[in-house]
Amino acid sequence: MKNNTSFNRKKYLFDPSAKTPFKLSRSKLENFMQCPRCFYLDRRLGVSQPSIPAFTLNSAVDELLKKEFDGYRDQKKAHPLMTQYGIDAIPFSHPSLLEWQENFKGVRYHHLETNIIITGAVDDIWQASSGELFVVDYKSTSTRDPIDLNSQYKQAYKRQIEIYQWLLRRQELRVSSTGYFVFANANKDKKTFDGRLMFDLEIIAYAGDDSWVEGVVRSAHQCLMAETIPDYSSECEYCQYYQGIEKAQEDRLTMPEKQEEFLF
Repeated sequence: MKNNTSFNRKKYLFDPSAKTPFKLSRSKLENFMQCPRCFYLDRRLGVSQPSIPAFTLNSAVDELLKKEFDGYRDQKKAHPLMTQYGIDAIPFSHPSLLEWQENFKGVRYHHLETNIIITGAVDDIWQASSGELFVVDYKSTSTRDPIDLNSQYKQAYKRQIEIYQWLLRRQELRVSSTGYFVFANANKDKKTFDGRLMFDLEIIAYAGDDSWVEGVVRSAHQCLMAETIPDYSSECEYCQYYQGIEKAQEDRLTMPEKQEEFLF
């Protein structure tokens, strides 16, 4: 009897000879940028990185923010936070918005040159009075420091918005280079918990540039087409972990010989 789990998993791996389009999510494209080797092992060979616990609290905040902005979307009115930050826009209404926001669906674009379908699920889209669209991403955090986009890991946040801008422009929509991050910052200075987290909401504008996306899609495709696994990356913690295991195993195998040399 065939192993159905293995069979189904293989269906989602890249096959260089396949004629059907291959789906690649925004997060997988980000993985390629972080480490081509791990990306190849995952999408070509089916060896994924170890999973981490789901960020369920962050997901809950995202869901509640979406519901809150949906209320103003229905009213075709600006959310008070948008007014507070002087943003001339209202939440965007579109027949495909719910699909664009849904994980494993999202905004889709078939990149014909590579035969890859790039997907990405947006948190929200706002529309200016001019008709131009702003990509919006919700982020949850808890910090006493001023929130900015300067740290190294937040560069992935910027790329996230830029890929969404790139995808939406390929839906023949007029998308602004300006995107917005809505940060929900949990307050840790309360004297008691009382079963409630209090959040401060803050909007940070970001001027995106999606000119890099096309080249990265091509490079990711070239990586998947290769018959050799990319080299280990010195910047990837997973690569360093795997290399450490290999070295420890090699040292273990040669240990008796080294002990014998020491004894004599």
